[in-house]
Amino acid sequence: MAKKRGTGIAAVNYPTGMNLGGDPSQALIHATTTGNFVISLSSTDLGQGLKTVIAQIGAETLGVPFETVLIDTADTDTGPHCMGTFASRATHRVGNAVIQAAQEARKIMLEVAADELEASADDLETDGQGRIRVKGSPDRAVSVIDVALAAHFKYGRTISGRGIFMKPKSAVDPDTGKMDPDSTEAHACTVAEVEVDTETGEVTVLSLKSAYEVGQQVNPELVKGQITGGSFMGMSHTLYESMAPYYPEIDHAPTSFSEYLMPGPWELPEIDSVILEYPSANGPYGVKGVGEMTANSPIPAITNAIYNAVGVRIMELPITPERLLRALQDKTV
Repeated sequence: MAKKRGTGIAAVNYPTGMNLGGDPSQALIHATTTGNFVISLSSTDLGQGLKTVIAQIGAETLGVPFETVLIDTADTDTGPHCMGTFASRATHRVGNAVIQAAQEARKIMLEVAADELEASADDLETDGQGRIRVKGSPDRAVSVIDVALAAHFKYGRTISGRGIFMKPKSAVDPDTGKMDPDSTEAHACTVAEVEVDTETGEVTVLSLKSAYEVGQQVNPELVKGQITGGSFMGMSHTLYESMAPYYPEIDHAPTSFSEYLMPGPWELPEIDSVILEYPSANGPYGVKGVGEMTANSPIPAITNAIYNAVGVRIMELPITPERLLRALQDKTV
């Protein structure tokens, strides 16, 4: 009996969005009297940082400070339509809708500012710090707050915008099955290093090292967080998590999260990653989806590393010590 080490590799290309009935997402934007901008969505932030990223995209397009953009995810009764937060589509679909809405709102904002500055809207620019100025004449400027107040109380205008992004549904060729199933694709490759105890069947993941091609990063720290969380999640799927550990028998099935086996901080392996940026032609500022694929490639990478270490191929997840020991026993028989 011994502890043996192995290395495994796996690669994945991951689609952003799905080929649904148009798969649309909508966004609405309006300015308040205090110069803030509210972006109304029905898209749900699941903890992946959608509100932050969408606020960044909105602020960039409007040309206003990030902290002045507020995200209201509303609900399906009061918010504009969204197909849902799935298929790593949210930043791509919603981001495009927000850009469209922000461009419309910005146009009105500049028109009001033009009236205030007695200039042409085409000659104005935003400085990203909360002011609108005449190009080449920075002293001729007005604050976004004053423009919002003037729009409301002087000109009777709403600084607002509407946006929707929809990828038309792609029909399936009945003869070949050819179709266009997604909007863009991201890519990843993971190398896993494991240690396998051949006496106990315990697998320890020593490291997960990955390269991720995610298009343009909007928020690098959020991308890093996705990769760390996804790596841990993929490891957990591979070695721990099961709703029916003795399937098809129902004995000893977990009835609460206190009985559901998951790794803790002690099991966290070394996680290292490299980000490659190849912007998507149709993503907001080149964005692709990065969410779900971060948990995909670690699973086969760890499985391959176990095979490399002890020479048995486990085809059922999770790879529990019992399953691994049975496979090793069958190998020696």
